Amino acid sequence: MNDLARTPRQIGNLIRRTRKKRGLAQTRLGQLAGLRQETISLIETGNPATKLETILAVLAALDLEFRIGARTKSDAADIEDIF
Repeated sequence: MNDLARTPRQIGNLIRRTRKKRGLAQTRLGQLAGLRQETISLIETGNPATKLETILAVLAALDLEFRIGARTKSDAADIEDIF
């Protein structure tokens, strides 16, 4: 998986898609990450107030990692089309 996310909404969509692909309910993902189901729901809907530490816990529970790279020259609309 090598998806690109630049906004909280895009991060949430990637997390939701991965969770569903792995057959996990929000409640189960919350248990794996040590979070409440409500928190998982907020992340998946793109809540911009979510702490980085919380996002990292969810990514770890999904066996995903956070990477930083140089920004590509893509148009923002192109990125939205991915999701």
